[in-house]
Amino acid sequence: MEYSSQVQQTAEKRAIAELIGGSDVLRQTASHLSADIVTVAEQIINVLRADGKLLICGNGGSAADSQHFAAELVGRFRRERPGWSALALTVDASILTSVGNDFGFEQVFARQVQALGRRGDILVGISTSGHSKNVLAAARTASEMGIITVGMTGAGVSDLGEIVDYHLPIPSTNTAFIQQGHMAVIHVLCELIEERLSGDIAPLKTKTGDINYSE
Repeated sequence: MEYSSQVQQTAEKRAIAELIGGSDVLRQTASHLSADIVTVAEQIINVLRADGKLLICGNGGSAADSQHFAAELVGRFRRERPGWSALALTVDASILTSVGNDFGFEQVFARQVQALGRRGDILVGISTSGHSKNVLAAARTASEMGIITVGMTGAGVSDLGEIVDYHLPIPSTNTAFIQQGHMAVIHVLCELIEERLSGDIAPLKTKTGDINYSE
């Protein structure tokens, strides 16, 4: 079924508004968070150089972001180089369901932090609201273990932002825009980390000369 002309125009205006709204949030993120993003990148670089690991967790779309982040570091982002130790705590169905069943869903990430994390590692917890109980539990467990903690949230005061060592709040209360901001920040972190740790290795190019981002 095709849109009528009027409905088509209305839909196009909505699409434009959504895209512009998202891009405005990214501009504000660049303006407000660039220094903090660089600081977090430095922390991750130091951990990886010391043979530590990056642990990442979140729910729903933030779980997907966690897996994306880990994949970019274990695989590659823009350069051919060795893989680095990064693990999303969202992928093992047996662990998630057994821990959820035996200890409660609030503990599904904290239990993995306890089992897999070591002092000097770094945990990135992703929560658009900043109030996800299982992400909070993971951050608290990490802090008790001497693991560096980073929280990625939306705008405003949040429980996660209050307890982590480093806070990256996307300046929006729109969940979709926050998620777009989180992915943009993750890609910037990957670029900064890879550029520093890869030495003189140049970014990959496509046949057209464009940068080839892995998917």
